[in-house]
Amino acid sequence: MSTREWNFDGLIGPTHNYAGLGPGNIASHQNLGRVSHPRQAALQGLKKMSTLHRLGVPQAVLPPQPRPNVALLRSFGFRGDDVQVVAAAQRECPRLIAAAMSASCMWTANAATVCPSADAADGKVHITPANLVAGLHRHAEVAATAQVLRQVFPDEIHFTHHDPLPASWQTGDEGAANHSRFGEHDDSPGVQLFVHGVDSETNAESGASGRSFRPRQTQLASRAVARLHTLSPDRVVYARQHPDAVNAGVFHNDVIAVAHRQTLFCHQRAFSDREKVYSDLRNVSDGQIRIVDVSEADLTLDQAVQTYLFNSQVVTDAKDRTVLIAPRICETTDASRNVIASWIDAAAIDAVEYVDVDESLDNGGGPACLRLRVLLTEAQEQAIAPGFIFDERLETELESWIQSHYRDTLAPADLADPSLAAEVGRAMESLSRILGLDLC
Repeated sequence: MSTREWNFDGLIGPTHNYAGLGPGNIASHQNLGRVSHPRQAALQGLKKMSTLHRLGVPQAVLPPQPRPNVALLRSFGFRGDDVQVVAAAQRECPRLIAAAMSASCMWTANAATVCPSADAADGKVHITPANLVAGLHRHAEVAATAQVLRQVFPDEIHFTHHDPLPASWQTGDEGAANHSRFGEHDDSPGVQLFVHGVDSETNAESGASGRSFRPRQTQLASRAVARLHTLSPDRVVYARQHPDAVNAGVFHNDVIAVAHRQTLFCHQRAFSDREKVYSDLRNVSDGQIRIVDVSEADLTLDQAVQTYLFNSQVVTDAKDRTVLIAPRICETTDASRNVIASWIDAAAIDAVEYVDVDESLDNGGGPACLRLRVLLTEAQEQAIAPGFIFDERLETELESWIQSHYRDTLAPADLADPSLAAEVGRAMESLSRILGLDLC
């Protein structure tokens, strides 16, 4: 039975801004307070989707969430009507306004962990929304994300939806950004790789020395997701992040490694015990998994984080070519461009497409951050809610919607502007009609 890998991209919302809310996210903090360009950001994301669609890769969209998140502000004791709540929060705690106006749900690699039916004991696609406890702005979007995923994948015959894991530091779960799946696009079982920064038994952290950024994913959470998804234990590998990577700003594994089918592209300092991780992957796959390891001499850890090379997407196009979807900065940086050329020479990839996602990248999210991968059979594809599927008609409608409802620029002081909240409300009403669901 053939399957296809779908990319569900987050549609960048009207409140895209640079608030520096992501712990350990260097790009986010470096650009704190900058004026953002929401319209440009959304159009860049839309064009990336169009690139994938043009290549013949199945593509779908996930909507932004309503903003401001007034319920979040009310939970901190602010009272009155919505305008009064926002105004009071702006006076007393502007950082809460930033969290309530965050557009970070666009990075759908954090939306959930999804495992295909070929790997599950019950033959169903399993979906667990990430609890995202490392940041208030992300944790506040979890319930809405879970609701949308249930609308996208509504058929209980094909899909099993799990609740997010309990919200605690010990069970921190960041979704598919720390999860990879290896295997061919058929009904044979694959191999799952879960990457964590905190060990289950010791609670020891990968980034516990030097400039210590706190890891976000725990092994306890990864093992829980594997159990919930009824994965075979002998086809799952758990790996710990290298502390150097965490401290360099690798807040998720997808900033330092990317997998596709039977190949893992990664930096040599992605994992604490890389030789064991490589050996485990080869053993559980009977030697089928290929490791493409990039050395520090060819690309430094800082260059990997700066260029987001490993946050590229790797896809199979309609011509059965392996295509790298890389951020534009990789083309203009000698080291990353040379690495990509070496991958082509070694036949690890067949071609590269450079995409402009600079607005997202400046907030710490490259091409792979913007998408959630879901492997589906033909029957499961038919069970997707049709309003989310990307095609030329939807692209035209979304481009017109963005042009009509998004601001050209957004400064930090604009987040508390009552007129912005009204604009977002009208935008979400219009998007609800386009996608055929209630987003308000």
